[in-house]
This record gives sequence, C-alpha cells and structure tokens, in this order.
Amino acid sequence: MSKGYRMPAEWQPHERCWMAWPSNADIWPNGMTAARRNFAAVVRAILEFEPVTLLVRPQDREDAFRRCGEQVTYWEYPLDDSWMRDFGPTLVVNAQNQLAGVNWTFNGWGKYPHENDRNVARFILDQLGLPSIDVPLVLEGGSIHVDGEGSVLTTEQCLLHPNRNPQLSQGEIEAEVLENLGAQSMIWLQQGLKDDDTDGHIDEIACFVKPGVALALISNDSNDIDYAPLQNNLSILRNAVDARGRKLEVITVPQPEIAYKGGARLSQSYVNFYIANGGIVMPAFGDRKADDRARGVLSEIFSPRKILQIPARELAYGGGNIHCITQQQPLLARG
Repeated sequence: MSKGYRMPAEWQPHERCWMAWPSNADIWPNGMTAARRNFAAVVRAILEFEPVTLLVRPQDREDAFRRCGEQVTYWEYPLDDSWMRDFGPTLVVNAQNQLAGVNWTFNGWGKYPHENDRNVARFILDQLGLPSIDVPLVLEGGSIHVDGEGSVLTTEQCLLHPNRNPQLSQGEIEAEVLENLGAQSMIWLQQGLKDDDTDGHIDEIACFVKPGVALALISNDSNDIDYAPLQNNLSILRNAVDARGRKLEVITVPQPEIAYKGGARLSQSYVNFYIANGGIVMPAFGDRKADDRARGVLSEIFSPRKILQIPARELAYGGGNIHCITQQQPLLARG
C-alpha cells in the first residue's frame, strides 16, 4: 500500500539538482584534480538548465567555489564521497502538492564504510524542513528508476544481492519499494555490467525516457562478456508490461569501446545521463563514433531539449557517471 507519496519521473520539472563534491582520494586513480575537474564540468552544464546545491566538506569549499562558481548553492557537510544519487534522499510528492524524502538505509553498497554519507538524506531533509520517510530497506537511488506512472525498473543482481537485504524475499523487497515510491509494478532485469562496483545498478543499463518507452544499453560485439546479459535484459524489457498495461517500446544504445581500470572492466554507459529542465547532460567516453551515435539517439528521444555531452571517463574511473552524482528535486505545482 502506498504511503500517499510518489516519485515523479525524472523528465518532469525540477526545483533543483543536488550533488556532492568528490572527497575520497582513494577511489580516483587519476587524482582528485582530474575528478573534480570532471565534476565541475557536470555542475556547470546542469546550471544551464536548473539550480544546483552542492554538499561540500568545509575544507574543500574554496576549491569547489573556484571550479564551479557563484551560481551554485554550497552546503557544508563532512562527506565521505560524492554519489548523491545513491545516498541522497529520494524526493517524492503527494496529492496535496507536498514534498517529502524517502531515507533508504545506505550501507556503502555493502562493502565500504560511509558513516557520514549514510546520514546525508536526513541532513538534507532536516535542513529543508521536509518529512523524512525512514525505511529500513538497504537501497541506493541508482538501483531504481521510475516512469512517474506507477512503474519501477531495477535489477535482481543488485536488490537481491546478499550484502543488501538477505533476510528479505524478492516479494518483500518489491512490496517495500513500491510502497515507498507510490508505484504499482516492478520490472526486474537480471544482471548489470561486468565489474560494476554497485552490483548491477539499473542506471548503468536501462531507464524510462517517456511514458511507455525505455532506453536499454546493448553491446554490438557478440564476444563481449556484457553481450549476453544485456541481450537478456533487452528481451525482458521488450516483453514487459508497465503499470498502465502498456507493452514497452524499447530503444537501444550501444556501449562505447571497451576500456579497463587496472584489471577491471570500466563501466561505461550512455544510459547514465541526467535529465534536466529543458536539457540532457550525458557522458562522452572518447570513442568518437559511439559518442556521436549515443548523442543522436538521445537527441531524437528528447527533442527539443538541448543535449550537452560532457567528457566523463574520469567519473567512470571512480565507479559511476553523471546520473550517479545527481539527484533531482521535483518542482511543486504552483497554485
């Protein structure tokens, strides 16, 4: 049963975008300067469309201001790192046009100590004076995607991973997610990308792009280790029916050229983009042909929104990309 709130689709209007400044040097193999340069490029791109509030450690505020500028609103907080999508609040609205935030339980993806980041959602909600819907379910925001009309996308690999909620069945997890997102139907894909440190987050492989339409990442190389899992996910999507009873239309976008970080496969996905007010902020990975093709796919889907494509290989080195470092705040309807 719904708690009376629902999560709007990302393409619906935003009040602002929430982000968090990179703070953990251990996860950025090319150094903090390169990571922060990439983050700042994303911040400046989003500012073309909507306001940005950036959480930043007090000792890093001057650096963030120098790179991102005075248009940004800065909030000081003792961050562990920068993945706002995963540890920030999932902002939801009710029929009375009121805003609240779902505060999922964040456990550092079941593998990293992020004691400060696990409290970011409550901190933001308290500062905004918004109700906090505290949920014991371990879940990161990058593991779910909604269409705003009752449907949720996720993966079995992530939500059923033993380092999340081993005491719960798939049905119990689904019921909890649907209740807190005000949704009625869940579409479970199976497996994410090889070596994805998040254990298969949905925002690397598929998303809704409009009612009844999904975008899916594919590989064009049948010898690629990601080829079969992505084909399987594509088949599930093409046979899926959403909460409104529509059979999904599925658009595909191929991966760029394979790259590695040390011995691990680098998670590079054109699905990992941010839908802003009037614009799309999407990654480029240095594969000119694939980058241009992906830009064309998103341009057609989201016309007439302006497409800004940001070189984002550094974000992939850290384990995520543009969608992972952003979290939208819905714009309430004006009375």
